[in-house]
Amino acid sequence: MHLLVLDSYDRRGREELVRHGAHEAGALYAAMLRTLEPEATVDVAHPADGPLALPHGASLGDYDGLVWTGSSLSVRDAETEPVRRQLELVRASLDQGLASFGSCFAAQLVARAEGGSVRANPRGREFGVARKIGVSDAGRGHPLFAGKPAVFDAFTSHGDEVETIPPGAHVLASNEWSAVQALAVERGRGAFWAVQYHPEYDLREIALLARVRAPGLVAQGTFRDAAAAEAWAAEVETLADDGKRSDLAWRLGVDRDVLDPALRHREVANWIERVVKPRAARR
Repeated sequence: MHLLVLDSYDRRGREELVRHGAHEAGALYAAMLRTLEPEATVDVAHPADGPLALPHGASLGDYDGLVWTGSSLSVRDAETEPVRRQLELVRASLDQGLASFGSCFAAQLVARAEGGSVRANPRGREFGVARKIGVSDAGRGHPLFAGKPAVFDAFTSHGDEVETIPPGAHVLASNEWSAVQALAVERGRGAFWAVQYHPEYDLREIALLARVRAPGLVAQGTFRDAAAAEAWAAEVETLADDGKRSDLAWRLGVDRDVLDPALRHREVANWIERVVKPRAARR
């Protein structure tokens, strides 16, 4: 199996993550994919930086699946070169009948690329844990959510959201914060499954990201002040170090939905099993 991770951050965004001790989005996704499929070859590319340069002279069609990360860019800036380039890449992948999975920015990217719209969420950034994500009627019959509870929590961080979905797309999950927490877009043989939340995050990464996003989170009232943001991040890190701290899990309001990697990664595993492996077998 040959997978390509498309890290949608630009160079500045990646450097900001690393400066705060967080990991690049592409590296997080690659690590998760290698955990799920140890024998897979996983390449990482950075389409926001310039014309797509794939490893070893490969082309998009050489990959069994494409995986798209989140980003600090905004799809609302569709006329800027880093975003425009990625919109075109989404369309090219569907034109070629390729299979894609993506999170956060990727959900907004495919929606906009195929004729939907994206807006700044009027409630601000949904951060930390997205609560009570409910699988829709369409989602209950969709393989993306096979083995997933009908209502679940997930790690998240996003300020934009899908406002309208493209023609022919399906909303697979929603919650009170965002009406589109998952969607499926198909065109010809091309298929793009996307979620608004982050299956690749774990406790430690969301704690690190809290420090990256702290000024904005304080400004919107998620945390009272910088000290409160740091205290929250420290508690999350403590739970990451000692998973038996049920007192912290209770105080933070987290349970198996986000603490169990197998459940947290279920959507990605389903995409690999239901889409990527059958396509790879036909090569």
